[in-house]
Amino acid sequence: MKWKTVVAVFVVVVAFLVGGGLAFRALEQPFESKQKDSITLEKTLFLQRHPCVTPPELEALIKVNAVSTGVSPIGDTSYNSSHWDLGSAFFFAGTVITTIGYGNIAPSTEGGKIFCILYALFGIPLFGFLLAGIGDQLGTIFVKSVLRVEKIYRKEISQTKIRVTSTILFILAGCIVFVGVPAVIFKHFEGWTTLDAIYFVVITLTTIGIGDYVAGMISSVSTHHFLFSRGDRKIKYMKWYKPLVWFWILVGLAYFAAVLSMIGDWLRVLSKKTKEEVGEFKVHAAEWKANVQNEFRETRRRLSVEIHDKLQRATTIRSMERRQLSLEQRTHSLDMFSPQKRALFVSLDQGCFKTSSQESIDTKLNNLRLRGYDILLLCSLLEDYLIINYFTQHSMCVL
Repeated sequence: MKWKTVVAVFVVVVAFLVGGGLAFRALEQPFESKQKDSITLEKTLFLQRHPCVTPPELEALIKVNAVSTGVSPIGDTSYNSSHWDLGSAFFFAGTVITTIGYGNIAPSTEGGKIFCILYALFGIPLFGFLLAGIGDQLGTIFVKSVLRVEKIYRKEISQTKIRVTSTILFILAGCIVFVGVPAVIFKHFEGWTTLDAIYFVVITLTTIGIGDYVAGMISSVSTHHFLFSRGDRKIKYMKWYKPLVWFWILVGLAYFAAVLSMIGDWLRVLSKKTKEEVGEFKVHAAEWKANVQNEFRETRRRLSVEIHDKLQRATTIRSMERRQLSLEQRTHSLDMFSPQKRALFVSLDQGCFKTSSQESIDTKLNNLRLRGYDILLLCSLLEDYLIINYFTQHSMCVL
């Protein structure tokens, strides 16, 4: 928000406060005047009829009611102060839109209460807009100052040290200007102790607004540029005192808003860095997971290949063992035949005849052009050969 906009909003807020103060005075001051006259008359008559009652004793009895209506507890009819003069009404309107709400004074008429509701509904957002603008400008001034210092000392001091130191100095300076100095002023003008003054400042700027201490209003009387006594001390309030207090409240709240905004920016930056770190961690975790999955697949593939190779080797070895066993059995069977039959079986094993097909065997037999005895001998050999093959294959199937 630009300074021109902030100034324009400030002027609108001040006009809104002045209008609210005039409205509250018009609504509440007539009722207050009637109450004041009634209580003053009752006090005077009571003191005249009961001379044995001292003013301090009567003050103890009616102090609360008298103070709430702006009447002197000691029966001073010349005391004409009001809670709803222009300065007090302006200050009350300021406590409404700032949401401090001390509670030391409040509207008593129905019209005043209705107007206070409407005034708060429109005034609080307007003041919040002004507060945000002033806080933004203060934050901008602070950031520019920090950047200027960084530019000057960037070769000598690290950026982090400059920012931390500048922030601490900004907070300390704000505490001195908006807490320390006002506390000293209130201690002097209000007659409070140091603790009470600091207590009022902090309670006000945090918008708690308990109302036990209010600047410009002593607990026993309501004052406005008149002389009143608090013990032996004389206190005088000027017309500009309460508006000045409200202006201090405005700037102080804007300062604290700037500090809170700065803290919020830090938290957002920290949150952004945390999100980036979490994102990087997720990326690394995903990469690690993918690597583990790839390693697992590769290991499983290697194991599958090794197991398959072992099974193939085992199958080959078993097949060779079966073949060797069949050859041994066939050799043992051939030993039982005569040399002539054995020679014929050997010739069959060497591929001279095909035993897988009866047709090929018949063809070979036709080509041999054997005669009577030779044909009978060959048929006997073939029969024996087929029997041996049958038992050999049967034994291999059993294995």
